[in-house]
Amino acid sequence: MPTVVIILDSLLAAFILYCFTNEVLLATLYGITFGISIFAFRTCDVDHLESLHEQLTRVGVSSVLTTLFLSALFSMLKFRIPYFRTFYAIVSLLPSIPALNVALRKIERRSKKPVRFLVIGKKSDTEDIIREIEEKSQGRYLFSEFVNPSPEVVLKKMETHTHILVADYKLYETVKELVRKHKVQVEFLPHLAEKVLKRIPLELIDKFREYYEIEFEKVSESPVKRIIDVIGAVVGLVIYAPLIVVAGLLILIEDGKPVIFRQVRIGRNGEPFEFIKLRTLRNENYNPENPNSNISERALTVGKFLRRTRIDEAPQFWLVLKGKMSLVGPRPEMIEYHKLSSENIPYYSYRLKLKPGITGWAQINFSHTTSLDEYRRKTEYDLYYIKNRSTLLDLRILIQTIEALFWRRGAR
Repeated sequence: MPTVVIILDSLLAAFILYCFTNEVLLATLYGITFGISIFAFRTCDVDHLESLHEQLTRVGVSSVLTTLFLSALFSMLKFRIPYFRTFYAIVSLLPSIPALNVALRKIERRSKKPVRFLVIGKKSDTEDIIREIEEKSQGRYLFSEFVNPSPEVVLKKMETHTHILVADYKLYETVKELVRKHKVQVEFLPHLAEKVLKRIPLELIDKFREYYEIEFEKVSESPVKRIIDVIGAVVGLVIYAPLIVVAGLLILIEDGKPVIFRQVRIGRNGEPFEFIKLRTLRNENYNPENPNSNISERALTVGKFLRRTRIDEAPQFWLVLKGKMSLVGPRPEMIEYHKLSSENIPYYSYRLKLKPGITGWAQINFSHTTSLDEYRRKTEYDLYYIKNRSTLLDLRILIQTIEALFWRRGAR
């Protein structure tokens, strides 16, 4: 659904621009750039398609940024833009695309019947995960019965069910051959949970430990990822260099030296490395028990702006160039939180199988973390990334980090 909506929105935006301006090149580039922009701002995520307010906000931001980008591009290329006609096109676009998206979502909900699963497994073992999948999918997946099966019970239940969810593989093995002989669709809980929740609940790894151990053993750094890291780090340093200089001067004026904050953090395979960023906090009142506990009280005036905009992270492009970090990956933890997490969060070590990143899956999907429970949830998002990492997922995270900056997700 989201992919289809993005394509339709891009085509509609291009069509509206062409109708008003009669400029093929402008309309084509606007449609493409607008499509990338609404993807970056997660305009077509299912949750956002439910709300007209979200649609108006995100489409509005996307259209403004698209217009600014194309204005700058056409100015550099010395192409003329018919600004008044473009303005009228955008005014027409702003209400039409949100209305279309909300209408498409309503049509989809009415036309698609929910998938009803017969669940093989004990309800008490996976009840919380199952309930969350049901809620997160907004009724797309329903779980009608849980069975601790015998062949006779499964045969009878398959008469009224076309989908089976395996929540306990050992129980499933007792009836696997019988299920294969019938025309039922079998889904495994790890696949469905990851697809809907976009994270890997730790209790799910407990339940399917052998499967996840094999999957995490396959994880390795990619040569393509390193090439993207080098290119991205060079571009990032060039773009951010003036901002780093200006921010450094403001820090010096407000609070003196040092401008660069240095700290030992934990990298790939648990190896410590020197982490750097622009200093945004005063050094006094540091709490070693919980370093994040009083950030707001210790923040410099300029530091608050740098943290909100993530400009303070810009020096880490140098660490990416050196190979200590990646553009995308789990964030490197302080030693204090690393020890706390290692001792209290099962499977935490799996998140160390790839280089830490400037941005990551947890950063665009979860809030800033301070408590152990929040670190558990953040680890679940990190493990999803570790298991499912791909070049396309990395590009998605990089693009959607823009949305996290605008909506200040994960920043303090």
